Amino acid sequence: MRRLCPRCHCQGQPQRGFSSRRMRFLVDRCAGHRLAEWLHNKGHDALEALALGPDPGDKALLELAESENRILITIDKDFGELIFLHRVSHAGLIRLPDVRMSQRIKMIEEIIETYGPELEERAVITLQGRRIRISHPPSN
Repeated sequence: MRRLCPRCHCQGQPQRGFSSRRMRFLVDRCAGHRLAEWLHNKGHDALEALALGPDPGDKALLELAESENRILITIDKDFGELIFLHRVSHAGLIRLPDVRMSQRIKMIEEIIETYGPELEERAVITLQGRRIRISHPPSN
């Protein structure tokens, strides 16, 4: 299987060993319970949005993730608009808009392993098929 590589279709060279770090995530309802459970089983701090009660809305989720220094994982495209157009603060975002449920865990594992440093720098990572886009929104 080919590795993800930013801004190109070539094989990427992952930075091995990064995923051993414990990271903090907020998993949006649409991303799935299995993904949150898998992250927890891998030693990460994974909070499910579903556990927060009624849906507080995208902006409130993004603000909660930022206040708790959690990377938000979602399939929802609206978060990109909040970050880039409305400049809502965030602690990082992984968007999987076109990834089937059966592939999400594998893709998240590869993203964490390969792009952990970018995530720690509050990057927005969007996976589209086998292409990945890494963006660093302007500071507020």
